[in-house]
Amino acid sequence: MLVEGFPERQETAVLCSGGLDSIVLVADEARRAPIQPVYVSVGLAWERAERDSARRALARLAGDHIRPLALLRFDMRDLYPATHWAIRGVPPAYDTPDEDVYVPGRNVTLLSKAAVFCALRGIHRIAIGPLAGNPFPDATHDFFAAIGRALSLGLAHHIDVVAPFVALGKADVIRLGLELGVPLELTLSCMDPQQGRHCSRCSKCRERRHAFRDAGVIDRTDYVGGT
Repeated sequence: MLVEGFPERQETAVLCSGGLDSIVLVADEARRAPIQPVYVSVGLAWERAERDSARRALARLAGDHIRPLALLRFDMRDLYPATHWAIRGVPPAYDTPDEDVYVPGRNVTLLSKAAVFCALRGIHRIAIGPLAGNPFPDATHDFFAAIGRALSLGLAHHIDVVAPFVALGKADVIRLGLELGVPLELTLSCMDPQQGRHCSRCSKCRERRHAFRDAGVIDRTDYVGGT
């Protein structure tokens, strides 16, 4: 869908969790195209806090070129057992590696639902925010190229799936967010948020703390127990 004011670039859907990476991705993509942020709920424990953070952060980026957050549902609780840490909201410990927080099929699910949304609205480009070093099988260049082709065939609607930050680390994203005026303190990178605050106990909180340190940027995140 071509949008007035951006004749050279069609609208882009950005998968937006309310996390640091996805909010900065919205701001970065919005420099070149009109943006439709999309949140896909699959039934994980932290989703309400994520949606609240996404709305607050996007409101600070508000403009005619950034649409209101689209909320979609694709329930996966019939596949993940009730004891799964992401359903119970009890993530692995602070110092665990990324592999320990793998949620099978997450990007498959998010992109499939978002693609149907895009096909119905004439959007041909979906941006997603994995970073360098992501170890998961559904966060590779080959996967994004293949699922883009499959979704285009299955929907009879061309869709490009792009990962613009795949060569960046989180510290790089923080620096970019500062350049773009993103309210980083309003983003949420936590698997066990406590009334909207970062829990300080999960590996996502650890990654966030270390990234601000590595970026040489003051971390204004609201952590339980303080910084």
